[in-house]
Amino acid sequence: MNKLRIISRLDVKNEYLIKGIHLEGLRRIGNPNEFALKYYNQGIDEILISDVVASLYDRDSILKVINYIAQNVFVPICVGGGIRSVNDAKLLLRNGADKIFLNTAAIKKPDLITKLSKIYGKSTVVVSIEAKRKLNKWFAFTKNGREPTGLDVIKWAKKAEILGAGEILITSIDQEGTQKGFDTNLLKEIMKVINIPVVVSGGMGKLEDLKNLVKLKPSGIALASVLHYEKLDIKDIKKYIADKLKVKVRSEK
Repeated sequence: MNKLRIISRLDVKNEYLIKGIHLEGLRRIGNPNEFALKYYNQGIDEILISDVVASLYDRDSILKVINYIAQNVFVPICVGGGIRSVNDAKLLLRNGADKIFLNTAAIKKPDLITKLSKIYGKSTVVVSIEAKRKLNKWFAFTKNGREPTGLDVIKWAKKAEILGAGEILITSIDQEGTQKGFDTNLLKEIMKVINIPVVVSGGMGKLEDLKNLVKLKPSGIALASVLHYEKLDIKDIKKYIADKLKVKVRSEK
């Protein structure tokens, strides 16, 4: 098993780090550059940057953020939000991103997944899925959880893998920002059908929330509220996973 990655998720709006609950009610938290540097010094394995208003504004603000972080934080950077074409992806990669993630464009133009994976390699292309549960199924949403697509999440994850995605980022809208624990059932169902790495996002509030999650062997765990509000420290999270759960994590910086 590859070592588990602990990832900090930075949702950025107009150069500000923001956070909400269920991907709604977004409020300013601070400067994303300062938070990224803090998490790097604490031993984070990867930085995930989501440009939450990319469809409404130009790219200048997010490029400034990516540039700064890439010059000061020496871990992989994955960036998404508003990527509609190969040129959009190229712009982010040229400005410091190591990987890019797609959500809306992946659903509307699935061939873009294949194009990007052929040009940049599968390991560079991540498909982000925002999932909301209805009865006994999960459905995919776009536009930061606002727009329903009607797509079955499990089937879409498998299709994304076939199209060339190198990784799936799965966010539970139901759990996101609540700090009430992960949707482990969602991860379990996805892991049954795909063979590429899966990063889980949404719901962590305490160390014990990791216990059932890591048994399912995700590739990474993306954290936001629990880090932004300093409820837990990255070193403590890694120590708990390694010592208590006996799962290998990336070494500390």
